[in-house]
Amino acid sequence: MIAGDLAPEEGTVAHSGGLGVMRQFVGNVRDASSVHDLLLTTAAPRVREAAAALEAAELAMMEHDDEPTQMRYATALAGWGDAGGYEAEVLWDACCVAALGVAYDRCRWREAATLSGGEQKRLVLEALLRGSDEVLLLDEPDNYLDVPGKQWLEERLRETPKTVLLVSHDRELLDRAADRIVTVEAGTVWVHGDRFATYAAARRDRNERLEELRRRWDEEHAKLKQLVNTLKNKAAFNDGLASRYQAAQTRLRKFEEAGPPEVPPRDQSLKMRLRGGRTGKRTVICEGLELTGLMKPFDAEVWYGERVAVLGSNGSGKSHFLRLLAGVADELPRGATPVEPVAHSGVARLGARVLPGLFAQTHARPDLAGRTPCEIVMTEHARLRGDAMNALARYELQMCAEQPFETLSGGQQARLQILLLELGGATLLLLDEPTDNLDLASAEALQEGLESFEGTVLAVTHDRWFARTFDRFLVFGSDGAVYEPPEAVWDETRVVRSR
Repeated sequence: MIAGDLAPEEGTVAHSGGLGVMRQFVGNVRDASSVHDLLLTTAAPRVREAAAALEAAELAMMEHDDEPTQMRYATALAGWGDAGGYEAEVLWDACCVAALGVAYDRCRWREAATLSGGEQKRLVLEALLRGSDEVLLLDEPDNYLDVPGKQWLEERLRETPKTVLLVSHDRELLDRAADRIVTVEAGTVWVHGDRFATYAAARRDRNERLEELRRRWDEEHAKLKQLVNTLKNKAAFNDGLASRYQAAQTRLRKFEEAGPPEVPPRDQSLKMRLRGGRTGKRTVICEGLELTGLMKPFDAEVWYGERVAVLGSNGSGKSHFLRLLAGVADELPRGATPVEPVAHSGVARLGARVLPGLFAQTHARPDLAGRTPCEIVMTEHARLRGDAMNALARYELQMCAEQPFETLSGGQQARLQILLLELGGATLLLLDEPTDNLDLASAEALQEGLESFEGTVLAVTHDRWFARTFDRFLVFGSDGAVYEPPEAVWDETRVVRSR
């Protein structure tokens, strides 16, 4: 509603200064096919309009090189300058150097889809934080950022003079960067005017107060109803009590019209049943494996039942590694989508009876577009409607069971993907940033589900809390080397290379 995408049913929304918006999935923004297009989504409307006019004039020049077309191009070029287009390009150059390590002119026509999720987020964040908009709306800005990137974001949010409203489930970032917490739950909004470190206690105290107020309201309501019934019976035999009976009725009616106090919100109750199954002792075997242009050759073995966290900076090849493993499988779980081949050399293979299930980082599932969660579960996993709805209810998805996949929130899409992994019977879970769009309750439910999972887990993550639950750590170093440290390493930063 603040961004203007939705109109409020009541009341108004107003803001001062320019408004910059980061969507939850920046790479999925319509028409953002190149780096140039992605940066344009952060620009002022007049710049976007001038860019569209200039692009149309350039296309016309390619078809007709006559004088009217040349004049149209000259006019569009002047309009681009008048709208502040050249100043925007100077800003974008600084953003590209900071986020991608190359100048804007060298990457402006690069496909946005070839950037990692973290690179896309960093690029848009650079443009918004460096731009002129005084109010920023950031939807999950820390998703897909590596830990150095999150630390950079924390510092920038602390130092910026802009007003920033952000949605995030990263507890450390919230504690370091936010000075107020606005909570939307149970149809209401309330504000905790302090850091996130004191939020859990404040929420618990608030809910206890609400429960006490509701208890007192129920007690008073019961007393008034009892008084009305008592006076009704007595007034039937004593006309002198009629006025007291009418007064009690009026008092009860006004009490009920005022309504009860706010009901404490119900905590989520997710029940993930990730089962897995017995496989060969060696689950993943890598021999001289090299992802083309991303890493140096390395050897690795993952054994049945291990929990391996794959760490490293954005753009180092971690997501490609998971997609490679998902693509070399001899067999896929029921309902799984075939994975595009990943360019590599060396050997990457899976052990006996290993069925990989891939959780996609950006939730890019064109096979699910236009289909509802209920329909997906019924068709992909041969479930009757009642069984499908029961499964969705365990993941708190029953309320959105009839919505198209693309209209679900990031958290709902993430929970649905995990449910599909459960129903598919995967014995090797390949999870690419699974906690990024999950709220705290969902992330804790996922952790509990993984603890009981009888199989092997490889997870790419930048979630410091989530990573502490893993047995082994495979780090994709900034220099292209892959190594296994005794504990998590978070200070790998991407080495800027020419592209």
